[in-house]
Amino acid sequence: MTGFRSHMDAALAEARAAGARGEVPVGAVVVSPEGRVVAAAGNRTREMADPTAHAEILALRAACAALGSERLPGHDLYVTLEPCPMCAAAIGFARIARLYYGAADPKSGGVAQGARVFAHPQCHHAPEVYDGIGARESERLLREFFAGRRGGGAAPS
Repeated sequence: MTGFRSHMDAALAEARAAGARGEVPVGAVVVSPEGRVVAAAGNRTREMADPTAHAEILALRAACAALGSERLPGHDLYVTLEPCPMCAAAIGFARIARLYYGAADPKSGGVAQGARVFAHPQCHHAPEVYDGIGARESERLLREFFAGRRGGGAAPS
């Protein structure tokens, strides 16, 4: 990709903010084809008492509202953790062109792990997927968050 610029730092900032609010530290940003951040969000499931208030869903909703469209063709999504099956389906429905994510999620992932939503024949649109972008920092944020929830003990790797 000529002129590629990662926006994972913006997603990591959203993840840090989510963690500071007591949410699981996951952040996401939607980027226009011109490289402009259209929307950014961090997890807010507890704050909103909404199990669907994942960073990806909130960022997609905000981007669609800002653009007045239910689809985001040509747009990229940066997220700090591999999307779950719900988020992966929403990414496909939004027609995101490229998905960049940081940490793999062996327990709840829906892209490279578990459900592998984009590999199913029922999937109407699969984005290009690039994993491992900012993975170390994403993993560190998650490890520290969950270690703190367990009373300060080290989290498993």
